[in-house]
Amino acid sequence: MKTLRRYWLQLLLSTLVLGFFLGYADQLWRPRVIEQIDLWLYDARLVKTMPGGVDPRVVVVDLDEKSLAEMGRWPWPRNLVAQLLDKLTQDYKVAAVGFDIVFAEKDDSSGLPVLKQLAGTTFKDDPAFQSKFEGLAKQLDYDARLADSLYERAVVLGYYFSFEANANRSGVLPKPVLPAGIFKGRSVSAIEAPGYGANLPVLMSRASASGHFNPLTDIDGVTRRVAMLVEHEGRYYESLSLAMVRTYLNFPQIEPIYGASPLKSYQPLEWLKVGPLTVPVDEHVRALVPYRGNARSFTYLSASDVLKGRVNREILAGRMVLIGTTAPGLLDLRVAPVDAVYPGVEVHANMIAGMMDNSLPAQPDYLRAAEILLIFICGVVLLLALLRLSPLAGTLVTVALLVVVTAGNFILWQRGHLALPLASTLLSILLLYAISMACGYFFESRNKKQMASLFGQYVPPELVAKMSEQPEKYSMEGQSRELTVLFSDVRGFTTISESMDPKELTRFMNEFLTSLSEVIRTQYLGTIDKYMGDCVMAFWGAPIHDPDHARNAVLAGLAMQRAIRDLGPSLRDRGWPPIEIGIGINTGRMTVGDMGSQIRKAYTVMGDAVNLASRLESITKRYGVGMLVGESTRAVAGETVVFRELDRVRVKGKDEPVTIYEPLGLASEVDKALIGEIQLFHQVLKLYRSQNWDMAELQLLNLQKQRPDSVVYALYLSRIAHFRQFVPPPDWDGVYEFDSK
Repeated sequence: MKTLRRYWLQLLLSTLVLGFFLGYADQLWRPRVIEQIDLWLYDARLVKTMPGGVDPRVVVVDLDEKSLAEMGRWPWPRNLVAQLLDKLTQDYKVAAVGFDIVFAEKDDSSGLPVLKQLAGTTFKDDPAFQSKFEGLAKQLDYDARLADSLYERAVVLGYYFSFEANANRSGVLPKPVLPAGIFKGRSVSAIEAPGYGANLPVLMSRASASGHFNPLTDIDGVTRRVAMLVEHEGRYYESLSLAMVRTYLNFPQIEPIYGASPLKSYQPLEWLKVGPLTVPVDEHVRALVPYRGNARSFTYLSASDVLKGRVNREILAGRMVLIGTTAPGLLDLRVAPVDAVYPGVEVHANMIAGMMDNSLPAQPDYLRAAEILLIFICGVVLLLALLRLSPLAGTLVTVALLVVVTAGNFILWQRGHLALPLASTLLSILLLYAISMACGYFFESRNKKQMASLFGQYVPPELVAKMSEQPEKYSMEGQSRELTVLFSDVRGFTTISESMDPKELTRFMNEFLTSLSEVIRTQYLGTIDKYMGDCVMAFWGAPIHDPDHARNAVLAGLAMQRAIRDLGPSLRDRGWPPIEIGIGINTGRMTVGDMGSQIRKAYTVMGDAVNLASRLESITKRYGVGMLVGESTRAVAGETVVFRELDRVRVKGKDEPVTIYEPLGLASEVDKALIGEIQLFHQVLKLYRSQNWDMAELQLLNLQKQRPDSVVYALYLSRIAHFRQFVPPPDWDGVYEFDSK
């Protein structure tokens, strides 16, 4: 439940993103910007994997600038077109010819209509004229001349459809390749065209086939698809490229192939079977253009060179030929994914080559289900990873997922010719990652602010940052834990304060309290509880668990003593007296939490273990040492710190005696001479507690010679002298009892 509360916003936003892209993949909504990104990714994939080179199987006979300059401006007389056709079929033995041109109007360039008018009017009664006219009429009928050239030859005429509502109709359409009603009851919606511009009846009647050459553009104006079939008045008409392939294959029937589904109405159209070939199409009977490279990826020949026989026969023999134009003035240039200026005739050439190779990119209906499943799986996997992993690990998983999805998409494209949409999956991954990072950032910022407001004045920034990673683990509520607490107090502070004015005293206190606080917070990551005048109270082990709380507290105490010694010269330079501090440390179970009243609270500790630490600080001056720790601290701190046992005492307010120790430093830093002195003093304690006064005194005197200023040695010598005069009772346990705080 805590996880859900923490991540509810991320889960909500991520669910909305997943739902949005799942709906997009299922075509419930199609935002233009995502469609455009999908088209860009499609183009990038196409360009990166194009085979390149020149395909010699399809040749473009180009009505280029050279031909127009040499043979005259377009349109050429139909007899010249007939000569070109004769040249291709008779001399060059091409396999099939397709016109990316429509012959919608009669050719009157021969002057035949004028002669007919004269023959019927002015020279109606002139036998000589009539005789000559009859001989010339057939020669000057260029449309008939072209029709004769078309007869019984593998020639495909081109025409166009108009998709406007009130479009005109001209010429004669070819026979439909599929009858009306063939897609009835199925989810097929071919593009409908109310109008057309077709060829003259005399030409259409002699041609082997005819196909439309309408360009299809996507939302960005780029030609990526061709309508293989266009619907007109319920019947279906093939494209120029499909008609060329069927002509080349001796006119096999077109057979629609549907995807598998238990319901007929949901069986999507996926293929058009054309003899041994299959043409993948979508529900609108459109096919993707398999661009093999940039413009001129097929052999281009100038039409004038063909007419004048300047072309090597091997280039054309047995090839499929498309007659079209690249001349800018004839307006048959397109925008393609591979070039901003691309000849329209070459679009058909790419389609023919792709059909012959069975390499047209396919987008079968099942890819929609695959896209939906992919988005869902990637979304769930990524969401779980982002919720469980660190930001760095989540980033690595996101990058890996992007790479895997992209690589898999390219493999499907290259090996299976499958055009699986990519934008929706990649965008969903990126948005889920962005949501995770944004929510994580705001959540972390909020947690840091909350933690800083709760613990910032007590805990170092490093610990606050760590706590904000898992804020649910930390609470201001009271709890019982084993902690180590430290009290520090300046000796003789009352006398010092009386000698300073308030402003100077404030600066003086700020100076040494800052030094002590930096040791506690910065070096040893302790929690500062409070300042009580010149006294500092701190503890370790809360709010963040610290298994080395006792050791860190002891090392902090030693470092505080060094900090005060190092501060001495600076204090003297400013005219302030040097100071000494006493430190008391104790470990034990204590209550920690936010305590106080409704008016004011503080994160603090309390309990007997806390009181003992305060008592230990107050008796440090009795032993002339800078720091005392209780026996529990000694036990938990470990052997890395050297301690000297000083006494067993019963402080005021405590019934049970406690052994007290003086920390002397890390074991690796204490010299052997001091270790020997400690061991000798521990022997003194045993002699003292067994009431062997003489031997204890002798050892103490030897130790005092080594360290004449030792308060501890002098203290025990005075006690021995006292007990010689006032013999302790038989049940004396060697414990010294303090009757004041």
